[in-house]
Amino acid sequence: MCTAATYRTKDHYFGRNLDYEFAYHQTVTITPRSYPFRFRRMGEMNSHYAMIGMAFVQEDYPLYYDATNEKGLSIAGLNFPGNAVYCDPAPDRDNITPFELIPWILGQCVTVGQAREKLGRLNLLREDFSPQLPLSPLHWMISDREESIVAESVADGLKVYDDPVGILTNNPCFDYHMTNLANYMSLSPADPENRFSDAVGLKPYSRGMGGLGLPGDLSSASRFVKAAFTKLNSRSGSSESESVSQFFHILGSVAQQRGCCKVENGYEYTIYSSCCNTDKGIYYYTTYENSGITGVDLYREDLEQDKLVSYPLIENGSILMQN
Repeated sequence: MCTAATYRTKDHYFGRNLDYEFAYHQTVTITPRSYPFRFRRMGEMNSHYAMIGMAFVQEDYPLYYDATNEKGLSIAGLNFPGNAVYCDPAPDRDNITPFELIPWILGQCVTVGQAREKLGRLNLLREDFSPQLPLSPLHWMISDREESIVAESVADGLKVYDDPVGILTNNPCFDYHMTNLANYMSLSPADPENRFSDAVGLKPYSRGMGGLGLPGDLSSASRFVKAAFTKLNSRSGSSESESVSQFFHILGSVAQQRGCCKVENGYEYTIYSSCCNTDKGIYYYTTYENSGITGVDLYREDLEQDKLVSYPLIENGSILMQN
């Protein structure tokens, strides 16, 4: 499963944890403005906004997990099994496959408002990338520096929700997660007041007791609450290092450690965490074995070319001995 988040200090940041039991040799991939996107039903897009993000490149096509375009619009796709429903082609609609959604939106849109208009005409196709790569059941968070929305293609159509907390995890559907937050509205970063009874002089015996009841398990519903509480109460300086560090701490609050979530083929864990400064086009990441932050700058590449640029992840960490 996964968690996506936004954060804003002086600049705006967008990123996610990718949690799964194995990796697909993903790379930080830059798509320049002249790379030709060939859509299954919507022709070619030979000129578009440049974008940077994490992708699994197959047949010279970037299958993005998350990405940000040069205008600062960002999207992350997260696992949504059992709820995601894709469709047959529909006349008078924009028929786009789920693996084409990120380039379709980021190639053309500057703001969440423009993305919302595109989603209003969208039909997500039930069409695999290849026999070896069937469709993944996904839903998406789309963000700019002002707002976020969530898009879910379910049995009764494509739903688009405002996301005022700037967080997305996995199942259930997004409206459940927002309703579920009401169960935790008594939480606070401050010490709690005694409301148990005036007859008992109760006092906090530890710091942090205002957060008693904050979930700590790895379920998607609990991660949504924990990430939302952490993000909405986060404080940091506005410098790049302070902002990026704080963003990774937000994601770290819901990271998954190998061995704690057993699945059929092994153990789910946080394969990578990302943080993109959407204003500057710098994509930062960490991996499970390498907690050091690595950055790739969109604007240090030739954005007018027509070839993908990919950087393999630096997977192996190092320990600095100080004596």
